[in-house]
Amino acid sequence: MGSGSTLKFALCEVLQFAGLCAPLFIVMQRFANIVAKVKTSAQPSGNGSTAYWLIVASSVAYVTSTALLVWVPLKYMVFMKKEFLVGRKKWRPVALVYVIMSTLPCFAFLIASSEVQINNNIKMDTFTELPVSLVLFSLICIDVVERIRQCRLTGQANDMERDADIPSAVLTHVEQVTPVVPIGPAVPGPAVPRQAVPTPMPPGANQLNDRNQNAARARPETNGVVPGIPGNSGRPFSTSGLRSRSASTTAYRIPPYAYTGPLRFLCASDARADVFVESFVFWMDTVEMVRVAGHPLVYYSGWVFPIYIFSYLSCLRVVVMPHSPLLSSLGVAVQDLPFFFVRVGLVAFFGFVTPVLYLMKNLLVCLAFVYFNFMTKLRVFNTERMVF
Repeated sequence: MGSGSTLKFALCEVLQFAGLCAPLFIVMQRFANIVAKVKTSAQPSGNGSTAYWLIVASSVAYVTSTALLVWVPLKYMVFMKKEFLVGRKKWRPVALVYVIMSTLPCFAFLIASSEVQINNNIKMDTFTELPVSLVLFSLICIDVVERIRQCRLTGQANDMERDADIPSAVLTHVEQVTPVVPIGPAVPGPAVPRQAVPTPMPPGANQLNDRNQNAARARPETNGVVPGIPGNSGRPFSTSGLRSRSASTTAYRIPPYAYTGPLRFLCASDARADVFVESFVFWMDTVEMVRVAGHPLVYYSGWVFPIYIFSYLSCLRVVVMPHSPLLSSLGVAVQDLPFFFVRVGLVAFFGFVTPVLYLMKNLLVCLAFVYFNFMTKLRVFNTERMVF
């Protein structure tokens, strides 16, 4: 058991460190190659190899200093469970350091590669897809490793720890109901005056009757307030309240769908495998936006600046824990809203270099977020007030 945990720990750390170093080396080597070619073509007698090896040496020094001064101390503090890093478990410090120390320099050197060619009126770069894909693939790997490292990699799926942030189907709220004991047949005996025999009541019957009467009289108001229910205190009920309430109760997992037919192997499902699907889907919009920057018409223009800047801001969503309530508003603010305006400008200037599907996705996500979170609270959209 100990050797398996050690092997998984080493594998996760190697993958994360490779995701930190590999994009930097590839992007900076590409930038050094472009600078060397530009210097050689501008001055045939010049020596471009000096600039090339100077940039390569600078990249090695940067990666080494980042690993020793930032990455290793951060990992030590995370695994020592320092309170200010992992106490509340609402953000991921490892992902934040990766986005700042690796993704930001990579995007900066991608922009610099474009500007060097534009300023010297030389277009020689044909190696645009691999560096961009490697940067985003490394970011996805960091996200997957952070989410799955708390889970077992062998055996069947069991009850996942809450730290793994893997969603599972659970009952929202479970309450224990006092059972009603049926009244048995009367036992023959001596006659007793009717006034002296109280009506037998089962245990908890008074509480059940009161609860049923309160539930029958309780009617939710238009703002979601249910009068007469203790603990409501005049606040509207919502699904977030149910989630917080269910956290203090016992959660029971819903058993998987049992299918005994010949194609039952198609019903296979595992939360650990779903993490990979969710991580790639989470980044598809950013991947498409960065891919547009590799188009020749866009790459040798000033549009690379807003594309890479807003793409980097959308990468900051990885810092927030998965399935956090903040993730929805953060996604609209740093991804869908700015991406919509950038895509409208790209279509206006260069034609359909970006699919219309993503343009409609950004628009509909923004409209749905504003409507269901803000406009439905207005009086004109509250249809319950119109019922007489």
